[in-house]
Formats: sequence, C-alpha cells, structure tokens
Amino acid sequence: MTDQTRAPAPATPRDAAPAAPPARPRLHYIDNLRIALTALVVVHHIAGTYGNLPVWYFADLAEDPSGTALDALVILNQAFFMGFFFLISGFFVPAAYERKGARGFLRGRLLRLGVPVLLFVFLLRPFANFPSLAFAREMAAEAGTEMPYWLYYIVSFDPGPMWFAETLIVFGLGYMLLRRVRGTRATAPGTPAPPAVPQRPATPLTATLALVGGVAALAVATYLWRLLVPSGSYWPVVGLPTPYFLPQYVALFALGAVAYRRRWFDRLPRAAGWAGLAAAAVTGAAYAAAALLVSGADVPAWQMLLHALLENAFAAAVIVALIVLFREVANRRGRVSAFLADHAFAVYFVHPVVLVLLSYALRGWEAVAVVKFGAVTLLALPLCWGAAYLIRRVPGARRVF
Repeated sequence: MTDQTRAPAPATPRDAAPAAPPARPRLHYIDNLRIALTALVVVHHIAGTYGNLPVWYFADLAEDPSGTALDALVILNQAFFMGFFFLISGFFVPAAYERKGARGFLRGRLLRLGVPVLLFVFLLRPFANFPSLAFAREMAAEAGTEMPYWLYYIVSFDPGPMWFAETLIVFGLGYMLLRRVRGTRATAPGTPAPPAVPQRPATPLTATLALVGGVAALAVATYLWRLLVPSGSYWPVVGLPTPYFLPQYVALFALGAVAYRRRWFDRLPRAAGWAGLAAAAVTGAAYAAAALLVSGADVPAWQMLLHALLENAFAAAVIVALIVLFREVANRRGRVSAFLADHAFAVYFVHPVVLVLLSYALRGWEAVAVVKFGAVTLLALPLCWGAAYLIRRVPGARRVF
C-alpha cells in the first residue's frame, strides 16, 4: 500500500477557538440623529441671537412681533434637544467601557472631551464673547472703575457650549464608579462588547405605562429640584447654562446606557413614532403656554409641577418620534452624511465663533427678526461645517474631533 496524505479532521467544538460575540452593525440612524441635533444647536443659538431672550454671546434683539416665534422655538427646543444629546451619549458608553477597559475609557474621555473644553476656554472664547466687552466697560465706567480685558476675561469665565463636554466627563466618571460599586469590571481592551441582554417583547400597554410612569417620576424630580435651583439660574464656574434641567440630563444619560443593553431603540414599534408625533404636537402647544405662566417670580406650586410635567412629556414624545423616524427613513450612510457625521462634534466646538462673527458683521442690517434668523441660518450651517473641516485637517486633530 502506498502512503497517502491524510487531510486533517474537522475541528470539534472542543478544539475550536471560542467565537467572539458579534459586533453590532453601525447604527447609521443614530449618526444622522447626531447631525440633526448638531444643526439644531446652531439654529437654537441663532434664534437666541434674534429673539427677545438674551441667552447668547451676541444679541440683536427683535424689534417686531416675529421675535416671539423665535422665543417659542428656543423654549420648545430647550425642553428636549440637550437631553436627547445626553441620551445618545449614554447609549455609547457601555460599549466604549467594555472595549477600552476602565483606564482606556477614562483616557478617551479626557482626550475627546477634556481637550476640546480647554481649547475652547483658552483659544475660542475670546472670539465668542468679545461683543459683550464694550457693554462691560460701559457698566464699569458708570460705576467709576475700569474693565481691562484681562479682568473681563476672568469675570466672564465660562466654557460656553462646551459645558456639555464637561458634564459628560462627570457622567462618565459616575458610570465608572457605578461599575466599580456593582463589581462589574470591563473586559480586556480590544474585546468586543458583550451582546445585549435578550428581552421579552413588551406589550403596548406595558410599554406605555412604563413611559408614562417614567415621565411622571422625572416631572416630580424636576419640580423638587427646581425648588432649590429656580429657572434662570446659572452656574458660572461649571458653565451649566440650564442647571434646572439637570434631572432630565442625568435620567436620559442613564436611560441611554440601559437602552443599549436592552436594544430599546431597535425595539420601538412604528406605532410609537406616530403616537409620539401626535403627543408632541399636543404637549408642545400646552408647554409653550405654560412656559409663559411660570415666567414670573411668584408661581404657584401646581403651575410649576404642571410645567415640569408638560416639559418632560413633550421631550419624551419628541425623542420617541425622532428615534423611530430616523430609524425607519434615515438608517443609511452616504458620502454626504458620512462627512456631516464625522465633523459634527467639531461643528459643536466651533459654531459659537462662527455665529458671533457672522451676526456681528450683519448687526447693522435692518430686517424682520425671522428674516435675519433665516438668512443667518442658511449662511451659518455650511460655514460651521466648513470650519469644522479645516479644524480636522490640523495634524492630530482627528484624535480629538
């Protein structure tokens, strides 16, 4: 008999190396949501420039009734858009923690969030808040003193919109601490995140009751918090411009982390999107009216509680509707959407300078407030993404942005 080369036997399950858990496909609709929310941040601050609410570095206050429409946009937008950002940010935290390990996660947070905060404070802030320097000097002159720029820089210190990055660092540290307390450690760096926990499909009634109960609990927590931190409060060192929304930010960040594990975004039925859209229309109108009622100093407790309830109901409705809408019709990635998503955080970083310089250059333009708002919006959005593109062309910038 001749010798024959024997083919190796197929590996048995015991011989085979354990397969790594499959990585999740990229959720393009969440990237597209980030693009939309980033654009909404820009629009929000343009509305703050030309409305009646001086909430931005430069205010060209409205001199016609159309400014009220811009105020309504600011109020309705404020109710949900930053909370939505925290929800999406929390959604990505568990995977990042598992993939990088605790130390890598912390280093990544400090690099991707801490460095932009420092760059904004020391490089961009002088370009963003220079219009208010003249007003500060006039006030100082009336008081018989002087306001040199170095003193103005100190007394006006704040991180601007980068308060969001500061807060995310704190929330990330809180997540790490919670994992330590619970005794759940991160896997080795580079290991894919474990698969999500399978969940039984919730009935529409159960899901609705859970959502309503969550909104009610958050409304009560918001009401109690605002007894200590009233509307209009500002934390200058932290730079948190809306600390009275802090319960919503904490709750939605935590909810995002849980949603990742339980695939809640993927499991939302289409009907929830339509229901959210209808609820947003109803609660939004009621919330805008309630916002006028709580604008005074002496507000009855029941009005404050009603305001908190409508505010969080509107936020929940809009968020559910947008998640379902983008998941169903915008879950794809093309060249344009890839560019917009890759540069979204840099847009958030640089947009204050672009908006202030643009609106300051147009300060002498006599036009209706909404016309100026629309024109500056059309100019500002491409300019912001163009500036973000230039920033990310700087060597090493893509590690941060």
